[in-house]
Amino acid sequence: MEPLVLYNVADRIATITINRPEKRNALNPTVIAELTSTFIQAEEDNLVKIIVLKANGGTFSAGADLAYLQQLQHNTFEENVADSNNLKRLFTTIYYSPKIVIAQVEGHAIAGGCGLATICDIVFATPESNFGYTEVKIGFVPAIVSCFLRQKVNETVAKEILLTGNTFPAAQALKYNLINFVTNSSEINQTVKEFALSLCTGSSGNSLMITKQLISQTTNPLLEKILETAVQINARVRESDDFKKGIASFLNKEKINW
Repeated sequence: MEPLVLYNVADRIATITINRPEKRNALNPTVIAELTSTFIQAEEDNLVKIIVLKANGGTFSAGADLAYLQQLQHNTFEENVADSNNLKRLFTTIYYSPKIVIAQVEGHAIAGGCGLATICDIVFATPESNFGYTEVKIGFVPAIVSCFLRQKVNETVAKEILLTGNTFPAAQALKYNLINFVTNSSEINQTVKEFALSLCTGSSGNSLMITKQLISQTTNPLLEKILETAVQINARVRESDDFKKGIASFLNKEKINW
């Protein structure tokens, strides 16, 4: 059985690859735990200066997988708090990493998958990539990921993205300031590599780390407190009738009329 997360280092660039293409690189507790431990490994690796996050197959990440969603309906409140804290830990590990993290998004980045892209420092995407926080459509709330989305986009855009739950192409994500670059699929590997190498050879690692810390600390010094609230909201919403109704309809592929 192949690892769910791959790790490779070359030219001081660590490439972390979600390796679950048959499930559209969907997230579950195991993938979340392995991504967290792999980012910590890259953080502690003295041979690494820049981290690239990508995925195998045609989808960056479709969000939570079906079995995971099904299990959430049966969790206790305490289990949902613990589970939400695991997702928070993954996102904060990436967001506060002392090393620059570049997302290479090819294909869809939806819900938690969009969250993964959002928290990265620099985001490249192909024209065919689609983004979206679709949680409200299934009775859920994008509580944790919304905290990081608001770091990148203004309130008007955040409300449009989060309240409609609509997906949108890379060109629109660029206008929203959600991503940095749109690059043709035939060129994105080389373009991301060249960008990462330029940071490796052209900038002080210590200066990159301190500058990243400066930006995160001055953008929202209350982020940790807000994330604690988001974890509680995440867990409470999972107990709601709307969540149970939405997940059941989603799993059964039934149209739901709210």
